[in-house]
Amino acid sequence: MALSAKMLLRQGQSLVMTPQLLQAIKLLQYSSVELAAFVEEELERNPLLERAEEGPDPTPTGIDAPVAPAAGEMTAEFAADPGEGDWATPEFATTSEGLTESLGSEIENAFDGDRDLSPAAEQNKLEAMGLSDSAWSGVGGGEAAGEASNIEAYVAGQSTLAEFLSEQLALATDDSVERMIGLAVIDAIDEAGYLRESAGEIAERLGAPLERVEKVIFLVQTFEPTGVGARDLAECLALQLREQDRFDPAMEAMVANLPLVARRDFPALRKICGVDDDDLKDMMAEIRRLDPKPGRAFGGAPIQPVAPDVIVRAARDGSWLIELNSEALPRVLVNQAYVATVSRKGGAEEDKSYMSQCLQTANWLTKSLEQRARTILKVSTEIVRRQDAFLAHGVEHLRPLNLKNIADAVGLHESTVSRVTSNKYMATPRGLFELKYFFTASIAAHGGGDAHSAEAVRFKIKQMIDAETADAILSDDAIVERLKAQDIDIARRTVAKYRESLRIPSSVERRREKQAPSAF
Repeated sequence: MALSAKMLLRQGQSLVMTPQLLQAIKLLQYSSVELAAFVEEELERNPLLERAEEGPDPTPTGIDAPVAPAAGEMTAEFAADPGEGDWATPEFATTSEGLTESLGSEIENAFDGDRDLSPAAEQNKLEAMGLSDSAWSGVGGGEAAGEASNIEAYVAGQSTLAEFLSEQLALATDDSVERMIGLAVIDAIDEAGYLRESAGEIAERLGAPLERVEKVIFLVQTFEPTGVGARDLAECLALQLREQDRFDPAMEAMVANLPLVARRDFPALRKICGVDDDDLKDMMAEIRRLDPKPGRAFGGAPIQPVAPDVIVRAARDGSWLIELNSEALPRVLVNQAYVATVSRKGGAEEDKSYMSQCLQTANWLTKSLEQRARTILKVSTEIVRRQDAFLAHGVEHLRPLNLKNIADAVGLHESTVSRVTSNKYMATPRGLFELKYFFTASIAAHGGGDAHSAEAVRFKIKQMIDAETADAILSDDAIVERLKAQDIDIARRTVAKYRESLRIPSSVERRREKQAPSAF
């Protein structure tokens, strides 16, 4: 069979995601902060886009407000008040003699004589004193030279932990090698104040002796805040106790057994430390007063506040009012006047092509923002409709919900609903919640009734454990039996998983903690 090349023409259809469609999908899952940053970039890039002005003009028009008279005019209202016009009259005294005569009081101390304030007089006075203008050119706020004072120059900036430690390093040693090693050690300290790189790694990276690196690490650990530069929590607490001269053998034994402190295993701690109950109480109180993260006083990355995308309010008739947060929605418009002006002028083909592309992008962005807002409102309305019991009565009445339920109700795909609920927040009378919070797993009812939400079951477990006493600590099996009595069919391992997610210790640790003296 001979092989030959042929040219064939075929016609078919396929789904292709255009760049605009891909960007619209990304736009849908953006948070309010990411969306604002994207819109700012588009406003700088596209000359046809402009920000929509919100609110009325701050200049009052059509309001009964006092209007100042024009230059050269004086209304009866303004002329009736002599106090406002006296200062502007030529007869108003501005010399010390004139003010003394008009006020009837000696004010010589308030004036440096009636000196001549002309530039020539000031220059002669400076030369007589042996000074010149150049000697005073760098003094003062600069306003006399036509420069406005810079208030920001007098505002103290917040110092970072690395800068604070570097300043102490410069004072602690004058050895250039130790300073270089110290800067490398400071760079390896995280925001909490812990050294996240071993001495061997630093020595290998710098090509320095290990002993010298260890020496510099010990030097950095003497800096403020106390405890900075520690490799772990035990070393951090030990540094702070040494600073307070409280690192005795008993305290050293306690710091070396921090897992027992976390589990509140007081009998084991008494045995290891060799102290009685009163001493153990004092030692535990001292441990609580220490700072496990000494670097947090300098702060870290700026925290971005969460702005709700949807606001839910209760109506008078018992329903819920749902609206979009206008402050979280950037509003942009297409400058049609500018488009018409450029179109009339014509121009080169490249300019026409560029303006056509900008117009297409601007129209797409405005439509995408509008579509995004409608989709968020539609999905949020359906979530509120299904979780109205939670809004009215609390977490116990949260119903199981998944993406498919919402997608079928609003006529969207599950992936679209997932993008809409990502990084979006809803402000309700019960607090601020992410939209993902309302989607919880379903736990079957023991008697075959309506299913229960996993979040509601987790809340019930927490309530049971908070209400238990030292003589009646609930085990996981006991919690299972109580939940079954409330028509909730759940396994013991599921209870243990929910308890651990709530950071609640086991029944053994809770019994040991609640049976211990209250001072612990």
